[in-house]
Amino acid sequence: MDFGGRTPQGLDSGGRTQVVDVAALSRTRAHHPEAIAEAAARRVRRPLLGDGGRLLIIAADHPARGALGVGGDPFAMAHRGDLLERLCLALSRPGVDGVLATADILDDLLLLGALDGKIAMGSMNRGGLAGASFELDDRFTGYRPEDLARLGFDAGKLLLRVDYDDPGSLTTLHSAARAVDAMAERRIPVFVEPFLTRRGGPDGTGPPRNDLSAEAVTTSIAIASGLGGSSAYTWLKVPVTENPDDMARVMETSTLPAVLLGGDIGDDQDAAYEKWRGALRLPTVRGLVVGRALLHPPDGDVAGAVDTAVGLL
Repeated sequence: MDFGGRTPQGLDSGGRTQVVDVAALSRTRAHHPEAIAEAAARRVRRPLLGDGGRLLIIAADHPARGALGVGGDPFAMAHRGDLLERLCLALSRPGVDGVLATADILDDLLLLGALDGKIAMGSMNRGGLAGASFELDDRFTGYRPEDLARLGFDAGKLLLRVDYDDPGSLTTLHSAARAVDAMAERRIPVFVEPFLTRRGGPDGTGPPRNDLSAEAVTTSIAIASGLGGSSAYTWLKVPVTENPDDMARVMETSTLPAVLLGGDIGDDQDAAYEKWRGALRLPTVRGLVVGRALLHPPDGDVAGAVDTAVGLL
């Protein structure tokens, strides 16, 4: 990899909100690590839901799972200065409520002052590295509930992939249930992202693939909704089904509030917007959590992509 000549691209509509000085961030981390906790303590907080009752969260928790690619670029999210500039631009747009990320990224955004008045959502389980043999044994190696409480963050997120043929899924299920309990004890919302997952290939050893059929998404929602000793602070983070017309039936599975996830949408951005538009009309769906589709849109216009997503809400 050679990042030497690479500069942030596509931040053209409305301009960059700021140029991120990576060297300055690194100096602060080296000489004044306490500055992160100080920035968290003085961060201006807000309710999870604003007056409109809707949410648009920008997701940037992919790198810590080793998932750096977008489209045809396998290292699109590997340039931290580029990623931070894209995040700062997205967070500056009207209607964007906050960001979902791991500690390294949220710490940078705290130091940049980009989280004032925004939802800070910490990503909790990152043990299931992309492509690893243990990918579905997704232990909690990110934020703990006590970390989120100590920092005054607003929510947590966990991924729950269940493969009926992989014993690692039981470890993930058990850890997820205990995390839901710990978050409810602290009255911190936790967004659970459930999938039924199967390994491809004739021998069942290929990379895991999420099943987006109506039947699979319905089952995953039912499993996620019942985790832990209380569902009072549990939200769902769900995909749009293969056939978007199935979403109304699928979302009848639970009364828990839900947001839609985005993912890497390829080149057909308009089709993705249409899928989201229909699902956002359903009574339990409260918003969107989208990352690569908005931070790395096919046309390169980050602000334009974000503004379009805001318009869907």
